[in-house]
Amino acid sequence: VQLVESGGGLVQPGGSLRLSCAASGFTFSNKYMAWYRQAAGKQREWVATITILLTTTYEESVKGRFTISRDNAKNTVYLQMNSLKPEDTAVYYCNVYGNTSGYWGQGTQVTVSS
Repeated sequence: VQLVESGGGLVQPGGSLRLSCAASGFTFSNKYMAWYRQAAGKQREWVATITILLTTTYEESVKGRFTISRDNAKNTVYLQMNSLKPEDTAVYYCNVYGNTSGYWGQGTQVTVSS
């Protein structure tokens, strides 16, 4: 399994970013995929999930602002983040939903600050 996240950066409150996660080493189209985030000094938390049937679920604080999507032809999962808030600042990771292997990619840093 290999997961490579990208697209993070510094953005002002109210701004937008689109994160990407390129996956390899497994049958991407057969897996539920998810985004997680970890703020400094806090535990990693789940953000959003997309199923193989494209059903999506979101953590309450990002509902209506974030959109998860996937492109099975590119083995890539995305996270469109709009109306960003300072509390969204974290390192964002993607993974197979419910993965218990302990593997995580390097993540991508998102910083929301004026």
